[in-house]
Amino acid sequence: MGPTMDGTKQQRRGNTRQRIQDVALELFAEQGYEKTSLREIAERLDVTKAALYYHFKTKEEIIVSIFEDLTKPIQELIDWGAEQPHTLETKQEIVRRYSRHLADAAPLFRFMQENQATVRELQIGDSFKGRMQGLRDIIIDREAPLTEQVRCVSAIFTLHAGMFLLQDFDGAPEAKREAVLEVAIDLVTQAHENAKR
Repeated sequence: MGPTMDGTKQQRRGNTRQRIQDVALELFAEQGYEKTSLREIAERLDVTKAALYYHFKTKEEIIVSIFEDLTKPIQELIDWGAEQPHTLETKQEIVRRYSRHLADAAPLFRFMQENQATVRELQIGDSFKGRMQGLRDIIIDREAPLTEQVRCVSAIFTLHAGMFLLQDFDGAPEAKREAVLEVAIDLVTQAHENAKR
């Protein structure tokens, strides 16, 4: 088998895996994680249970894989931020990129919010908390007054809250995301400027 054949096969397999993840999240959102079975996921995908089994043996495996895939960019952002100079530009860029990652991962965050017991059971929560602390540590200045550190942490919470608390507000999702981002950037900017005084 030539490298091109193999490459396409890998890619197709990757897509099936992603389709399973997307459909599983849809079903979890519609009827709850507990009530969803692997059989139902296979039916909606129009594949056999054996085909689904090839990728995932349990729905726990599915949700953990979704979590790992969707939060990997957050870890990459933290690693990137750790290598940058600790300037206001860096902090603003981190907030901007994080806002985009959150938008991409919105279905996962909805799942986490609605299935907190499952999240705790699967220890997804611990790993997520670790990432959040990593993110916090690269945007705050340890030597800044506590108020300014709180402002930086609030920028992250603003982005999270914006995802859930503005859902029933009027306006296009992108317009809402931009408004939330503007407030988060204001907080980081203010914290940075106050800390220098």
